[in-house]
Amino acid sequence: MKYREQFEHRIVREDVWIPTRDGSTRLHARIWRPAGTDPVPALLEYLPYRKSDWTAPRDAQRHPWYAGHGYASVRVDIRGHGDSEGTPGDEYDEQELADGVDVVNWVAAQPWCTGKVGMFGISWGGFNSLQIAALAPEPLKAIVTVCSTDDRYDNDVHYMGGALLGIDMLAWAGTMLAFASRPPDPSQVGQDRWLPMWRERLDALEPFLHTWLEHQQRDDYWRHGSVCENYGAIDAAVLAVGGWHDPYRDAVLRLVEHLPDDRVRGLIGPWSHQYPDRELPPGPAIGFLQETLRWWDQHLKGIDTGVMREPLLRSWINDPVPPATSYDVMPGRWVGDTNWPSPAVTWDERPLGTGGAPVLVRSPQHTGLDAGRFFPFGNASDLPPDQREEDGRSVCFDSAPLDERVEILGRPRVRLRLDSATPRANVIARVCDVAPDGSSTLVTRGVLNLMSRHGRDKAVEWTPGTYEDVEFELNGIGYAFPPGHRIRVAVSDAYWPWVWPHGERGELSVVPDRSALLLPVREAVDEPPIHFEEPEQAPPLPVTYDRPADPGPERLVTHDVAKGEWTLEVDPNYGGSRTYPDGLRYEESARETYRIRTDDPLSANAVSEWTIRLRRGDDWDAEIVTRTELRATATDFIMDSRIEARANGETVVKRVWHRNTPRTSA
Repeated sequence: MKYREQFEHRIVREDVWIPTRDGSTRLHARIWRPAGTDPVPALLEYLPYRKSDWTAPRDAQRHPWYAGHGYASVRVDIRGHGDSEGTPGDEYDEQELADGVDVVNWVAAQPWCTGKVGMFGISWGGFNSLQIAALAPEPLKAIVTVCSTDDRYDNDVHYMGGALLGIDMLAWAGTMLAFASRPPDPSQVGQDRWLPMWRERLDALEPFLHTWLEHQQRDDYWRHGSVCENYGAIDAAVLAVGGWHDPYRDAVLRLVEHLPDDRVRGLIGPWSHQYPDRELPPGPAIGFLQETLRWWDQHLKGIDTGVMREPLLRSWINDPVPPATSYDVMPGRWVGDTNWPSPAVTWDERPLGTGGAPVLVRSPQHTGLDAGRFFPFGNASDLPPDQREEDGRSVCFDSAPLDERVEILGRPRVRLRLDSATPRANVIARVCDVAPDGSSTLVTRGVLNLMSRHGRDKAVEWTPGTYEDVEFELNGIGYAFPPGHRIRVAVSDAYWPWVWPHGERGELSVVPDRSALLLPVREAVDEPPIHFEEPEQAPPLPVTYDRPADPGPERLVTHDVAKGEWTLEVDPNYGGSRTYPDGLRYEESARETYRIRTDDPLSANAVSEWTIRLRRGDDWDAEIVTRTELRATATDFIMDSRIEARANGETVVKRVWHRNTPRTSA
């Protein structure tokens, strides 16, 4: 990593309050911009994750860098989070987006701004960049959206293929309950204001989990904020960025397909859920800030940087690797496609078998424990290990050893002729690369809740005893299968804890010769090489990170043989405890626990526990402890949540929620 100390422009930093249209709520912002009186374009990052502490190290890497290159770079806490006023709402709700439009217009009207604004962000900030672009505020000319989605229902942390995501529906709801419970910083809002503001926030909290489970099909709740409902609403130029180890990478493929070619470019590397310049596994990292500067200069300054002459989609093709839970650098190469769907990609249909006899799929309920992390974050245990144990809990269909290298790029599909013994069931398909030694590397996967086979907005039970053809997409991937390896399709009806099981133990019957894997095979062609600069950032914030005195494993699987119970314990390892230059001490610990019995889908249980403490000297000491639990009966989901907030060791607020919600389709 190169840290740039000297820039063309001298940088000034200021903290300001931004008014919103309701006239009573202000949002807190930090602005880095070039010194002087000449107006410059502005860039906005708009998040709930607290600029004063949680994202401060990351913010220091990029906002001053942009300012040094002639932009005003603005970082805003959304309403009810960080140091902003008001109370927290649901993710991406109408209030958040309306406030975002107000911020764009306010920034554009400042004397230091030319009136042209860009937005950027990763994850939440990438989401609301897309969503605010779809509202089309006039000053917003371009966005860079990283690790985000255009489809809040079928490509987020809640549902996939119509199936409930057990691992992140619960975990992210628990995380956001803890995050939304954090207080404002008295150094920003005042010693006399922070405690009343905190009480107001805590009193207004409602666990996200309640709302998400009230909407088990694709309805208006999920259509809100899903720009796939109307790509034509987006006028801004869109640079969409993802990684093959991030769950949102499919959005990049859809955006380059559906947005006009003169306003969109896509970039997919080997990365996890991280900015591509941070040098976190898996690499290689790229000079992402330089790449985005080309985008901003093109669309906000009118400089022809050549960025619109780049291929519509630049993708990394992974070379085959032995299975591992982390790779410092993935082997492979960059390729470019000038259209998407690409004429270089053709569909190769491979039947799963030749015999006509049905094959029974009845997986143990703990199938899926080796799925890896839903959001790989660059940690040592994030990626799926060798899949041989998972393959043994599934029904596998293997190709013959390959005679030649097969490269794929896009979203494979699986077509299955099947019958379900129960009215409600899930089917999961994984594509693996099986080496001659038998090791199995996960390439991609997908899931379908059979109740949503006729559309994600419908819940249609299966009629046992009848065969149907169902087809569903797997996650997008760029991958090269080498000669001598086999392509495996592993089919299961369980995938815990990624997929929450239905309430009844079932089984599937699959007809192999009426079922197929459809691979998007990319022809190997001579093409110009694609290069990126080396990563460069502004100097890092001098933060001191503490290693835990007794660190536990990031992922621990245990098996109670007598009970037939499997337990997965996860430390999400978002950053741990650290001390900031202003003396702020931020302590963070979290644990997720997932339990299930091999033969009992109703034994599924998920818990998220968080403790966060913020303190500075003897003047400020705030602590939050939260617990969120999800379990189910055959007919209902059962949710229990609680928070306790303390100031200087005394309880400020204690809240407990208990909620039952009928199982309509999940």
